[in-house]
Parts: sequence; structure tokens; C-alpha cells
Amino acid sequence: MFQRNIKVLQNVNYLLSKNGSFLRHSSTASTEKVTQNYCLNLVRQYDKENFLCTLLLKNPERRHALAIRAFNVEIARITGTVSDDKIGQLRLKFWEDTIGRLHRSDNPDHVPEQPVVQELKVAIDAAKLTKRYFQRLISSRLNANLRFVTTKQLEEYAEHSVSSVLYLLLEVHGVRNVHADHAASHLGKAQGIVNLLRSIPRQERRNVVPVPQELLIAHGVSQERVLRNKRDDKGVEEVVFQLAGLANQHLEKARALWGSVPKEARPVFLPAVTTGRFLERLRRVNFHLTDSSLLQSDAMLPLAIYWGNFRGKI
Repeated sequence: MFQRNIKVLQNVNYLLSKNGSFLRHSSTASTEKVTQNYCLNLVRQYDKENFLCTLLLKNPERRHALAIRAFNVEIARITGTVSDDKIGQLRLKFWEDTIGRLHRSDNPDHVPEQPVVQELKVAIDAAKLTKRYFQRLISSRLNANLRFVTTKQLEEYAEHSVSSVLYLLLEVHGVRNVHADHAASHLGKAQGIVNLLRSIPRQERRNVVPVPQELLIAHGVSQERVLRNKRDDKGVEEVVFQLAGLANQHLEKARALWGSVPKEARPVFLPAVTTGRFLERLRRVNFHLTDSSLLQSDAMLPLAIYWGNFRGKI
């Protein structure tokens, strides 16, 4: 079933014109297919691991989940695709205003003809998604340089930038309870910290790393040393170990609470599989972030995600 689902999705024809603008169709069904395929392709290209997890959701939840993840990709890519921070802020303002319009009841049909926006409208109308979570996702991207003084600030960033997505996915499944939210909060923090660790070897702006200053000071490590990440640098190893340990603590708390999550929403927590596998791979290379094995994709990940879903374990 898993392979069949992937094959079906991978054989979708993306209806784009040569210049990248969207072809217009008189049929509503054709237009919906274009917008759905756009979101699917966007998530598959820029958020592959979460894409694999989303494939195992059932429709219509899968469609809405892809819209939410596509929105997250759109705003996450802004800081990396613009050279001027003011332009980035303007683009984020567009999304902020758009989310506001999508949640208005007085003029719901007049929204930008942009595929992610169109799919978000369907998801918001169907699941009554909370506006606050979208706003938190947008505001988290204003911290373009990812400068953190304390680990608490890092956890708050992970909460806003990752847990908010999980809260929305729970709402897509009609789940709104404190136990599920608590588990999502911890998983989001774990995944967010891991995402930042994984970003360090790929830093394009070499003047800053997303490591809390209090950890660097405690171990006498500079940002330059973290970027160089020499194998025999025990100080850097200890910093990475502490961040990985913090992520693992949140992951274990999420797993402990997972049993109280309603059964229909448990696939939302499949990113715990990807997070746990990376932490284990990191441990095996003694927390050396630039080890070649870590920079390669996890070939067994699709099977691990499927097996976790099949067994009902994260």
C-alpha cells in the first residue's frame, strides 16, 4: 500500500506553464487539481521527510495537511531567497494579511489566486483552523538570524516554528485536547532543535550559528569553532551533545504522552520517527555534525516511517 501511494503521487502531472505561471481552467475540479499538486510538489521538494510522513495520512486530512506544510515551506524559504530583510518582511506581511483574510467571515471568497492560499482556504473552512497558530509560524520567521541567548529561547522558537504546525494538523483531524497538544508541543521542540542542528553544516551566512550563547559560553566555544566542527574539538562535541540531549528529552516526553492521543490523529506524530533516527545517527558518530554519514540522506527512512505507522509506534 505504501509503495502504491508513493507511485500514485509521484506520477501526478504538474500543470504549469513554461514561465511558471499557472494555467487557467474553466473547470473547478481542474483548478483544484492544480493547487493540490502544487502544494504536494512544494512539500516534496523542500520538506521531504515531513512529506513522507504526510503521505500516510488519509484524505481529506492529507490534502489539508499538505496545504499547511506548503504554507510553512513558503514562509520558511523567504529568508533564504531574499537578500534584503525588508523584502522578506514585506513577503511575510503578505502572508500575515492573507491569513487574516482567510479567517474573515464577511468576505471569504476574495483571496489571492495563489495555489497555497487557495488550498489553505479549503483547509481553514473545513477544519476551522486556529488563526493564532498561523500567526506564530509567521512571527517565528522574523528571527531571520536565529540568534538565541538561552536554551529557553531556542525551545520557544521550536515551539512556534514546528509545534504550531502539529497543532494545526491535530485540528485537521478534529482533535483538540490538552494531552494531544502537550505531546505535540514536546515533539515540535524536539524536531525544531534537530532541524537547527542539521542546518549548522549548511549555513550560508557564516557569521552566526543557531546555538544559544549560554551553551557556547559555558563550554568556552566560539561560533567559528562550531562552524569548523573539527572532529577532535571536545568543546563543540559537548555543545552538540547537550542540544541533542535536550531534543531527546522532548522526544521521550512526546512518546510517553502519545498513548493518550486519539487513534485517528496518531499519524500526525510520525515525524518523531525521523527525529529519533537522526539523533541515533548523531550519537553513533559521537555528535560530529559534519560526519559524511549525517550529510547523506537516510535511505531506510521511508521504510522506517511506514513500519512505525503500521506498528503504531513512534
